[in-house]
Amino acid sequence: MPRHHRIPKTIKCGDESLVKVFVVYDTKYGNTKLAGENIVEGIREVEGVETSIGYVKEIEIGKLADYDAIVLGAPNHMGRPSQTIKKFVNRLAELDLKAKNVAIFGTYAGKVRDPDRAVKKLEKTAEKKLPNLKLISPSLSIRVHGIPGPIVEGELPKCKDFGRRIANQLKQESYK
Repeated sequence: MPRHHRIPKTIKCGDESLVKVFVVYDTKYGNTKLAGENIVEGIREVEGVETSIGYVKEIEIGKLADYDAIVLGAPNHMGRPSQTIKKFVNRLAELDLKAKNVAIFGTYAGKVRDPDRAVKKLEKTAEKKLPNLKLISPSLSIRVHGIPGPIVEGELPKCKDFGRRIANQLKQESYK
């Protein structure tokens, strides 16, 4: 499992310290989008953290350069993250990112045997392609019923907790 690294100071915006987080998701049936939206809800519960969300195919990638952290979400396709999100990570690697942090989440269908397989592969891709970004918070895998879903009952609260955990990690470091 990848090590989780120290998080840098926040940016100053007037008299307030703001940490900016962008959640990027790929989705086919809407499950990963729903998980991402719930992560954003959790992030927004923490004061001093600003967040935005976008579908990977609709994002103006250059606008991500000014965010402190990027959260990547992808559905599991045959034990791997989607090709679309992997291509997006390749494009991110070409930017001069201010971001110093990355967090990963994903959705999966099927057996509980190894739900983290695609998430772990996306972590490795991010670590390889985005070596200046440090992985924060343990990654999250959300289970769905069958390929089209819906998300299994009890999984969405994990998304909100994940969002709060990310935001609190960033906030704690901003006070150091």
